[in-house]
Amino acid sequence: MLPGGFAKVVFKVIAKVPPVDFAREPAERSRERDNWMNMIRPGLVRSTLVPFLLLIAATASLAQENETAAVPDLQTQLNQQAERIAELQKLLDGKVDNGTSNNSVKISGRIHADYWGFPNHDAVIEGLEGGNPQDRIGFRRIRFGVAGNIAPNMNYKIEMEFALGNNSEFRDVYLGWTDLPVLGTLLLGNQKRPYGLDHLNSSRYNVFLERPFVIESFNQDCRRFGLAAYNVSDDQVYNWRYGLYNTELMQNDGQHINDHVQLEFAGRLAKTYRYEDEGRDYGHWAVSATAATVDGGSNETRFRHRAEARSVNRWLNTGRVPDADHYELLGLEYLRNKGPWQFTAEVLNLWMTTDAEETVNYHGGYVYASFFLTGDHMPWKRSSGTLDRIKPLTEFLPTADSDAEAGMGAWQIAVRWSWADFSESSQIATQTDPTAFGLQGDALTIGLNWYWNPNARMQFNWSNGDITTAANEIGRYDIVGARFMVDF
Repeated sequence: MLPGGFAKVVFKVIAKVPPVDFAREPAERSRERDNWMNMIRPGLVRSTLVPFLLLIAATASLAQENETAAVPDLQTQLNQQAERIAELQKLLDGKVDNGTSNNSVKISGRIHADYWGFPNHDAVIEGLEGGNPQDRIGFRRIRFGVAGNIAPNMNYKIEMEFALGNNSEFRDVYLGWTDLPVLGTLLLGNQKRPYGLDHLNSSRYNVFLERPFVIESFNQDCRRFGLAAYNVSDDQVYNWRYGLYNTELMQNDGQHINDHVQLEFAGRLAKTYRYEDEGRDYGHWAVSATAATVDGGSNETRFRHRAEARSVNRWLNTGRVPDADHYELLGLEYLRNKGPWQFTAEVLNLWMTTDAEETVNYHGGYVYASFFLTGDHMPWKRSSGTLDRIKPLTEFLPTADSDAEAGMGAWQIAVRWSWADFSESSQIATQTDPTAFGLQGDALTIGLNWYWNPNARMQFNWSNGDITTAANEIGRYDIVGARFMVDF
């Protein structure tokens, strides 16, 4: 549309235009036209130019306003992009690039810093220790590892232990296949043998600082080189594992060199017979067994353990059996959890047979009860039949990605009684100094655990126990222990 002033001028001009008389001479008509244009030109210029300039000014003003409004929006977008880039950079920091696009890498680790004291003991205990037991401060575990998947259905894990200083050792080291028909998961390498619930539980989740007498004695450091299958039922009620292992502990040298392979077949069947209240109310039982061939006089014929603490010597020790041929083991587990309460019991029996067909029996077990003062509970992993990570209702030091509120964390008290009887080993084992071989032991341990968050906690234990030697002497002791631990 035309501006209003311009339209008025146009109409005025049209009204003043005289009619054309074509009968007059051309020269006369030309003079009349010139006079008429001289008369209307000034008004036409003023009336047309002013609205046109005003239209340009209004357009420029509107454009300036739009530009001014766009500046804050652009700045906001830039700020948001900068924040997003910073977040992505934070996520990338410390990550490991995969070797190829078809595999994954996950880094894990744990640090356990310990204190152990021996406030009370007698001369018999000093004979087992080889002197006065000394207090100690140091690292129980310093582990670092990587694990991941390799397309289409393989996995791997490499975990190293650095708590021994210059003498590093490996722990879980294996490669495997997943989603196999019937077998489920198949692992080849150094992995846990399938007996002893307290050993199958990770040290990250166990209730007490050290494992009971019989658990560590019958399955020292628990891992062996083998080929094992793992599977679970669709409803996660049943889970099972079984495999063929070499009985030698090779985590410090990495190999077994012997014409006699010393094979062992072991398995475990577990059932989570109850799982309710979102995992706060559950029950479990399991049976495990093994049959192993061993070389006479080898370390695999000897079963030993410290006094559920860290000491120089193993106070329980059967000694080696010179003519050992094979042994069998049977284990039974039971666990019941109801909210903050948990009760656990386990017994193991081992029968050692010599070349002369002489058989002796070693046995032991433990029971414990625990209770959360803060209303928390011990989670359960049904796919493996083991304890899982505790997630406190409140966190003493909240983690960045946690939904838990800041508070006092989770507090747990526990009491355990464990025992072991290897006294029949005197019939077949070499025990050069009877006072240096403990054959029977029992201990009462009271524990207090403070879970700061899912990845950090403090533990405190006090143990009172006694050891009976091959010389039939009884030594008594008190031990205190404390640990601060983190894992990632």
